[in-house]
Amino acid sequence: MDLSVVDPVALFVGLVAAATPLLFAAIGELVVEKSGVLNLGVEGMMIVGAICGFATAVKTGSPALGFVAGAAGGCVLSLIFGVMTQYLLSNQVATGLALTLFGLGISALIGQPFTGVKSPTVARLEIPVLSEIPLLGRLFFSYDIVIYLGIALVVAVWWFLKFTRRGLVLRAVGENHDAAHSLGYSVVAIRLAAIAFGGACAGLGGAYLSLARVPQWTEGMTAGAGWIALAIVVFSAWRPWRVLLGAWLFGGVTILQLNLQASGFLSWLQSVGIPAQAQYLSMTPYLITIAVLVVISADGSKARSNAPASLGRTFTGSG
Repeated sequence: MDLSVVDPVALFVGLVAAATPLLFAAIGELVVEKSGVLNLGVEGMMIVGAICGFATAVKTGSPALGFVAGAAGGCVLSLIFGVMTQYLLSNQVATGLALTLFGLGISALIGQPFTGVKSPTVARLEIPVLSEIPLLGRLFFSYDIVIYLGIALVVAVWWFLKFTRRGLVLRAVGENHDAAHSLGYSVVAIRLAAIAFGGACAGLGGAYLSLARVPQWTEGMTAGAGWIALAIVVFSAWRPWRVLLGAWLFGGVTILQLNLQASGFLSWLQSVGIPAQAQYLSMTPYLITIAVLVVISADGSKARSNAPASLGRTFTGSG
């Protein structure tokens, strides 16, 4: 095992890039859940955003238009969920799961002509002077503009929910929609706006996956990222800054297991008599997801105190 091949700076840079699709999807879902709605269709919206963004970028040659199309694709799919749950009053859990299955299916159909095609590259944002600083330039100023937009979005959501009147109204709808309705607020319109925002964010995360993180289209390429994003929202206790930390944690686990494979970690395990395969390390992000959810759900009272009242029972399993 040769750990010298693991570059800590490259590890951090890769961590941030790997976390960005999760960050967009999770921060969008946080806003949705703050309004009192649980949308389990994040995976479906991400994969639709991935193919919409990739196809548009390939056809137009513009990654920027690809990101716009990815956000639009996720938004349209989320509005289907919104209409069904808010107007037709379908079950949120069943509708969200159906949305994921639909997204996976329609993306596979649309993406058939684009398998193996290379997308236009997303250029790294060059910041004069700052990008040239030794070490710090690589750590903080060596990313594309979408990564910076993701961090800015976390700040904007935090500010919106904490310091604006509309953010207060959104949280009030999530806590007690009957009281919000009695004060004259349109609960359905507010929730639809939150659902559309969450869908656009998920689509943007999917587009980043296919245009920057892995610049190609592969069927099912989200590989459970939407479910991890849902876990990050619970892990964050519905707080925007914790969403950023959670995305970096899960992104870090993904990049770390890839670096461990490159360092010969698996061969070292086998040399000491421990059977190991690459698939075991690839399972790590999902095992961490399960462990986090188990630990959080163990303290039901704490989870209820942080979750929007409309969702408290969903995440704690209380009757």
